[in-house]
Amino acid sequence: MLERLNEAMDHIERRLDQRIDVAELARIAVTSEYHLRRMFSALAGIPLSEYIRRRRLTVAGAEVLAGERTLLDVAVRYGYGSGEAFARAFRAMHGVGPGEARRTGAALHSQPRMSFRLVVEGSSSMRYRIVHKDEFRVVGRKVRVPLVHLGMNPAIAEFVRSIPPETLRRLEELSDQEPEGILGVADNPENDTGEEGTELDYYHAVVTGSRAPEDMDSLTVPAGMWAVFENSGEFPQAMQYLWRDAYTEWFPSNPYQSRPGPQLSRARLSEDGAEADAEIWIPVERTEG
Repeated sequence: MLERLNEAMDHIERRLDQRIDVAELARIAVTSEYHLRRMFSALAGIPLSEYIRRRRLTVAGAEVLAGERTLLDVAVRYGYGSGEAFARAFRAMHGVGPGEARRTGAALHSQPRMSFRLVVEGSSSMRYRIVHKDEFRVVGRKVRVPLVHLGMNPAIAEFVRSIPPETLRRLEELSDQEPEGILGVADNPENDTGEEGTELDYYHAVVTGSRAPEDMDSLTVPAGMWAVFENSGEFPQAMQYLWRDAYTEWFPSNPYQSRPGPQLSRARLSEDGAEADAEIWIPVERTEG
């Protein structure tokens, strides 16, 4: 998988001054656009679209300093419809406008070209299994929240605190299948990049075959295959490291890719709340070949 992903990175480099089609990148990487965007973000720490933008502005910056083309020619070559749009993007990355950079020979920022390799350290053990589930319902309370990669998500924490204990008790009674108990369910993301700050629907909910009470939110999930990952450790880091390791270690080494759908998580906390047994469910499908 990583070899094919690096071939897609080579394709980006060859087309920085042309239109880059994410569908073509996914074809080269032999995966789906959805999975490519999510895995790239997990591996690189930035969305694929942002990486391409930064690489273009890096090579455009070199051409600005070289002085062989007019600034407008450079702008058009790298996909900007006007000198003003190019100047705004250039300043946002480099901290200086292209005209001033050319006049003064200013030092510019650079986005290095990326490539990927898998480093096996053997420092942790990831427990996983593949589960086939029939159609089910997610039933609970829903809120729209921003994505937070590290540390507690304040919006989710505040939302959970606002749910009355009686509602939580009723929810627990509805839980009648795996994964059991009250879960965190992430669905309907603003986009597929996994970029911090983008919004998604968060359900504090259970998985059930029953119909939702009128005062609760419901999400019907089609039948499909799920990869289930488990670990234990400090909370919430154990949960967040589980998400990271699934995309950066497990997917590149196994014949599966993520597919669109809600992602489920459960944490069984220790008495003091400092440790947790964490479990996540990611919708997956087998890759070809």
